[in-house]
Amino acid sequence: MDIRKIHTGNLKEEAKTLCAGEKVFLSGTVFTARDAAHARLFSMLDNNEPLPFELSGAVIYYAGPTPRKPDGQIGSFGPTTSARMDVFSPRLLDLGLAAMIGKGNRSEEVIASIKKNGAVYFCAGGGFGALISKSITDMQEIAFPELGCESVKRLEIRDLPLIVGVDANGKSIFNRENRNRNG
Repeated sequence: MDIRKIHTGNLKEEAKTLCAGEKVFLSGTVFTARDAAHARLFSMLDNNEPLPFELSGAVIYYAGPTPRKPDGQIGSFGPTTSARMDVFSPRLLDLGLAAMIGKGNRSEEVIASIKKNGAVYFCAGGGFGALISKSITDMQEIAFPELGCESVKRLEIRDLPLIVGVDANGKSIFNRENRNRNG
């Protein structure tokens, strides 16, 4: 089976054609944010402060890297359990978030919001952090440096291997009857 190549710049359109279980290589710009960063982003939204990145069309990867290696290479960059961000996701999706990357199932509320907003949730392989780091071509810390590995980073990625966990129609790989039969 072929693996689709998708760019984050076209993701809102591409999301409409993706199916749960489909394998993709994602390239483009992605932002990292975990629990603490999400709480800060919500505080900024509540106070009408500008965010460190534009939400409309953005992709958030729930991850925090291990420290850089002595040779300057990015450390392991595996996904964090996505359910921890479920309380935040519907609001961000309503504000234009195009996709999320993480591991594990999402709540029914998040799945309904993904469907409502024509977004997508990608699953990255838990335990493949070292492999994932090879798809990261650039990393810049852009907000909340005091949070350490949980700071917000802008990543440039090339051919990050992912699986569509929840598609824009609300179909999920975690629900047997909704899986793409071809995936």
